[in-house]
Amino acid sequence: MWLRRAFFGWLFPAAFLLPLWLLVGWGVFNAGGWAFLWVLLLAIPSVFGGQLVLTLLVRARGTVRARRAVSWWDVAGFTVWHGLTISLGFFAQSWWAPVMILTVFVGVGLVWLELWQLWREARPLRLLRTSEGLGYIPPPTPAAAQDGTGGGRHAVIIVSETDTTRR
Repeated sequence: MWLRRAFFGWLFPAAFLLPLWLLVGWGVFNAGGWAFLWVLLLAIPSVFGGQLVLTLLVRARGTVRARRAVSWWDVAGFTVWHGLTISLGFFAQSWWAPVMILTVFVGVGLVWLELWQLWREARPLRLLRTSEGLGYIPPPTPAAAQDGTGGGRHAVIIVSETDTTRR
């Protein structure tokens, strides 16, 4: 649980630190003028914006807000995406282009993963098919859940029938 909570706290700072790393990596590893244009015009805005959008998608989920921890899917996805983004900051000519393409694909996949998780949590789980369409079954009340009966107070209806055909 501590790892998932650490990722929860890391998401907003990552939006600022990952683009900063790309700029620092350009300077440290002497990437050149064209790489500086790429970093300044494409990498920094896209990593910053993408990380903010992903962070907001993660924090939009109720379970994440309640537990203040991301899911294991989030941990795996962000680990891969952040690792690839950090590796881009080393600017090694031999493998930089394939890693950049892979980073873009992983980033797009991470957006879809977050949207899938948000959709899965947002849809109502207790639906009943009726002749008019779908009907919602509300969750049991807290008192009913504790006593195990599933319904709290029960209404008892007594119907007395009389035979009115005899006279």
